[in-house]
Amino acid sequence: MIVPTVLVVDDVPENLTVLGELLVREYTVRAANNGPAALRLAATHPRPDLILLDLMMPGMDGYQVMQHLRDDPLTRDIPVICVTALNATEDEERGLSMGAVDYITKPLRPPVVLARVRTQIELKRARDKLSNHNAFLEAEVARRMSENQLVQDASIHALARLAETRDPETGNHILRTQEYVRRLGQLLCKHPRFAASLDEHAIELLAKSAPLHDIGKVGIPDYILLKPGRLDVAEWEIMKTHAAIGAEAIERAEADAQQPIEFLAVAKQIARHHHERWDGHGYPDGLAGDAIPLAARLMALADVFDALISRRVYKPALPYTRARDIIAGSRGSHLDPDVVDVFLADFDTFRAIAERHADSAEDIAAKQAHPRAQPAGDVDAAVARSAP
Repeated sequence: MIVPTVLVVDDVPENLTVLGELLVREYTVRAANNGPAALRLAATHPRPDLILLDLMMPGMDGYQVMQHLRDDPLTRDIPVICVTALNATEDEERGLSMGAVDYITKPLRPPVVLARVRTQIELKRARDKLSNHNAFLEAEVARRMSENQLVQDASIHALARLAETRDPETGNHILRTQEYVRRLGQLLCKHPRFAASLDEHAIELLAKSAPLHDIGKVGIPDYILLKPGRLDVAEWEIMKTHAAIGAEAIERAEADAQQPIEFLAVAKQIARHHHERWDGHGYPDGLAGDAIPLAARLMALADVFDALISRRVYKPALPYTRARDIIAGSRGSHLDPDVVDVFLADFDTFRAIAERHADSAEDIAAKQAHPRAQPAGDVDAAVARSAP
């Protein structure tokens, strides 16, 4: 067992000798004959487990020493026993009010000194043990929360990838759109319209939920989802149901959970409403303006932008500048004007995100091997407007 260290502070050499000889049998004893020396020793590793502090010293007195000890994070938790010839009640009260754990008056009685030192050393050990235990528990909680977070994030991406297995054209679409949404949230968090809704936690929920925006495509029949040509009117009506299918699946997951899960609530909004339009001509509910959940409005811009700059079997990838112009042209019709404005103002960042998560050669080969129907609706309308 490590021998506890006691720092004895007194300007009288005889008192240092007496206390040192009394304590050295059980403790490692350090000695200081003035306040500054005491503060240096108190902050030196290994720091003392207890300080016996004389209050009446020339220069820096014991009260000043205690104040410095309490002001320093390295020493504020070291227990202090005041040792003094002062025996007035107000002197004792002052010392205790400044953080002293006990008060011993001179002349010293060795049995009393030893008993009180032992008591405080044992209390210090107990506090340290509890503190270490709490620190361990906090670290363990943090580790498990981090582990749970990783599992949750991996599960979200696994579900999103499941939808992608039926839609081989998407490539790194979920990674890019997730980062677009996060960046839009960061840009809008200080905007008067959005500041109350977009703190750091809300932005992370948006980003976490974004990959599930098209999960409803798992419910679309292959003859429609994989059709190598343009969808007819009836087929397109079925295709549009993917928004409601995704939202309903997430709602069932919410119902199965034993308590509300924030990101699922946001994911449900995104899945259902990311094809709504600012002008009310979107689907599935024909919502307009601020009636469209904010999360879905951010996802709408991210989804359209990524479709424009991505290669499809029915179209080449559009140049970034052309995609930017199309987004600008959708301001106030398809997309929330303020969301478009921050996108345009920080366009280089969105371009950098796209390039950082560009589709690999394998992704492109997969697209070429799976001829697909040209999509109709919001993204197709934007693409159509880009045609020469």
